[in-house]
Amino acid sequence: MLMILSRLDRARFQASVICPAEGELTWLSEGIGAPVSNIESLQARFTWRPDTLVEYLKSFFRVILKLRRMVVEAKPDLIHANTIRAGLVATTATIGTRIPVIWHLHDMLPHHPLSTLIRWFAALSPRTGLLAISQAVALRFRGGLLRLLNACTKVRVIHNGINLKRFAADPAASQRIRQELAVGDEQFLIGIVGQITPRKGQLELIRAFAKVATQLPKAMLAVIGAPLFNDDHDYEEELKRAAESLGIADRVIFTGPRNDVQVIMQALDLLVLNSKVEPFGLVVLEAMACGSPVLATAVDGVPELICHGANGWLVPAGDEKELAKSLVMLATDRKLRSNLVKEAKSNTVQNFSEDKYLRLVESYYLQVGASFTEKAGRKMAGEAGLSPERF
Repeated sequence: MLMILSRLDRARFQASVICPAEGELTWLSEGIGAPVSNIESLQARFTWRPDTLVEYLKSFFRVILKLRRMVVEAKPDLIHANTIRAGLVATTATIGTRIPVIWHLHDMLPHHPLSTLIRWFAALSPRTGLLAISQAVALRFRGGLLRLLNACTKVRVIHNGINLKRFAADPAASQRIRQELAVGDEQFLIGIVGQITPRKGQLELIRAFAKVATQLPKAMLAVIGAPLFNDDHDYEEELKRAAESLGIADRVIFTGPRNDVQVIMQALDLLVLNSKVEPFGLVVLEAMACGSPVLATAVDGVPELICHGANGWLVPAGDEKELAKSLVMLATDRKLRSNLVKEAKSNTVQNFSEDKYLRLVESYYLQVGASFTEKAGRKMAGEAGLSPERF
């Protein structure tokens, strides 16, 4: 979202942000020149507990009422809701208006009774546009029933993009990181980057690494990231206990949270994405841009980024034996790694550039706005004084 805000064509679009005051988003948005208005944080998650669900619904209605007042005052031509929850709130808050709302679908919609209601709500709203970050996310959001009825066909897929310059090779920085981690030039550094949480598969990677540790005597494993929630802190402790009990604690590095991931990736000899659920896999593109070969699980949106054996290596999720085998193969086959990196940098990464992403997003904004304008029988944007568009 910050990428979009910072790179929009200011001659065509005028953007402002509505978000909770807590967290970094307010000052980050202001730092790139986007006006910010604050609203209370939405307390809502998927749950099976009736009492908790009631509290979540109360939070929904409070935020909806406040957002409606803010929208009535701002009079935007388009609303870009950056999550499914934000989409639900924004579409409900603008009932009775002619404001189109784009739901940006970043996550795999959970299997839950409420998910069906969410799908139908989005499908039946003529003002709602659906923007998914991968075909996998779009397919899950449509669900079996809507696909059967050929409903909810308005899901548009635009893959995320990255700033290629930010991940350009920097040998000096890479060497500095390896020295900081006490990893020698002769050692093979494997890394897993992301939130410390079970769905990212760090525990399974540690177990697979332990199985091949004797075959790769010079290999090290770096677990890069931090837990965000209470249960995840317990999981992090489980990871450290596992490394200790498997006798590889001296070969597993826990870096904690980092704000220089683009540099750390360049220090890796192999990036592993061992997720059980992965809507897109942005870390895959970042590693490719850095020139690091990628080994990943073939789940959800990942196969949309990796062609097995061409620009990366795929393994089945949950198959520790195959994961361990692939670790050895990639660590010992320098030519294979080089070929994967060459293909990734020359072809795949170029298809996910920041410039291409912005062009597609801006085009989608105009498409959604024009489509609703036509449906509502309004005049064309230029005649209605909607340039620059406000969202």
